[in-house]
Amino acid sequence: MARFAVPDAPDPAAAGTGASGVKSARRAIDLLETFAANDVWLSLSDLHARTGFPRSSLHGLLRTLLEAGWLEADANSTRYRLGVRALICGTAYLDRDAIVPFATEALERIREKTGFTAHFARRNGTEVVYLETREAQRSTHLVSRVGRTLPTHATALGKALLAELTHDEIEDLLPAKLSPLTPHTITSREELHADLARTRDRGYAAELEEGTPGVRCVAAVIPYRIPGTDAMSCSMPADQVTDADAERVGALLAETTAELGQQLRRAGIR
Repeated sequence: MARFAVPDAPDPAAAGTGASGVKSARRAIDLLETFAANDVWLSLSDLHARTGFPRSSLHGLLRTLLEAGWLEADANSTRYRLGVRALICGTAYLDRDAIVPFATEALERIREKTGFTAHFARRNGTEVVYLETREAQRSTHLVSRVGRTLPTHATALGKALLAELTHDEIEDLLPAKLSPLTPHTITSREELHADLARTRDRGYAAELEEGTPGVRCVAAVIPYRIPGTDAMSCSMPADQVTDADAERVGALLAETTAELGQQLRRAGIR
């Protein structure tokens, strides 16, 4: 007698899964990232418009994230924003990164020698993420906060890290359109590649009001990985710093990051 294979019963634990993982988990992550990208309170209608998620799913996700402390609600419980758990988990990332204590010490030295605000950041795809900042005492421009992201093509930090890549790698990485942050942001791919070539030649990246109006910035990669993933920068008031001043700070950054890279390699940090 012929035997027929009986298909296995579906695994309940696998329901809602696919190539992109568990759908509800993916939606929860997308929802948190939506809150992170907006600095205002968001209602269920706002979230439906931004994510396209069904309102019934949003109700459950919001309730779960609120109870877990990832969100907080306003007095009427009709609008939401990120809760304290997001900060706790974000801080845990920095606490567990072996390079941060070394980078913080180097930032202190840079700020002491230059008098300007110093930053430590890491490339995440097409963005740079600020991981540590030492603000100048007389700083009048809020350039970054820990956790803030900016596009690589519009920042000295980002351009220093893009310069670590080949022409083809950069083309594959960058979006089709380079959006401006200011009227001075480079949006031409040809001009960007030319700027990256200059960055490689001099050993540090530079920008003048490309990322933030009124701010000039220089940055250098920390050479402990290939290609480099991390960089340090100095932000300076554009109206108070000459080209020669910026060159001196750029050279100092290149020297400091080179020393830091050697220190990290000796410590076995990769």
